[in-house]
Amino acid sequence: MNGAYKTVKLDGSTYFRASITYKNKHISLGSSPSESAANSMYIAASEVLKGRLGIEDYSDNNILNFSIWVTLINFRDNNVYFKTPIYLRKKYFLYYFSPEVVFKFDTDDLFFYSQHRIQARGKHFFCENYGAQVSLSSRYGIRPFAVKDRDYRFLNGDDTDYRYENIEIINKYYGVEKVTKKFDTLYKAKIHVNGNYSLGTFESEDTAAIAVNKAIDMLSKTSLKKKRMYSNFIEHIPASSYADIYSSITLPEKFMELIRSHLAE
Repeated sequence: MNGAYKTVKLDGSTYFRASITYKNKHISLGSSPSESAANSMYIAASEVLKGRLGIEDYSDNNILNFSIWVTLINFRDNNVYFKTPIYLRKKYFLYYFSPEVVFKFDTDDLFFYSQHRIQARGKHFFCENYGAQVSLSSRYGIRPFAVKDRDYRFLNGDDTDYRYENIEIINKYYGVEKVTKKFDTLYKAKIHVNGNYSLGTFESEDTAAIAVNKAIDMLSKTSLKKKRMYSNFIEHIPASSYADIYSSITLPEKFMELIRSHLAE
């Protein structure tokens, strides 16, 4: 049968691979224990490549995997083959995680997502990169446990639209929140340890972040639990300047009492 190829497993059992050649590109469509099912994959792929079926025409009873369906339609329409379920638009591209969940990305990210498949654990979306799980949000400057609409927001309200122009980082550092008083923008530093502790309000976002780092350093010497605490990485400040700012910060007495009360435990 067309498009079906018999293959033998190591244990001696057989199954059938389905594939199709289009525009001189050999495309794997999947495998099946039966030759007729593999042939049906080939027939379905032929109908997609030679017809006008769109991504929205996919149904749950389709014999082709949804990811392959998207790949075939993009190849047919845009003459570019990707292994991941990408569909190119003029100035951006769509990544079809599922028929219901579709991400938008700038073309600058095309190489990455054409090489890395998006995965999910619950509502957490991530990619495997050099053996590590990298969340989608962290690729765009959204720190772990950041709160939507407080620390960041999607300007058009679509939280699947990861185009750079659509993402606004409001508070880029852990424990730092931007506050506005009259015409001034200030930065409030705080930390949560058995309740919220204010660490002060600063004119500089970087200084507020360093205050949080200093508080975390002090907490590391106590018996207090420090879950979900992340030291802020401030790469644009030289080490000597960082040390000067760090040493100049005096943390509030209420927080220092907390530190002293747990040093001996």
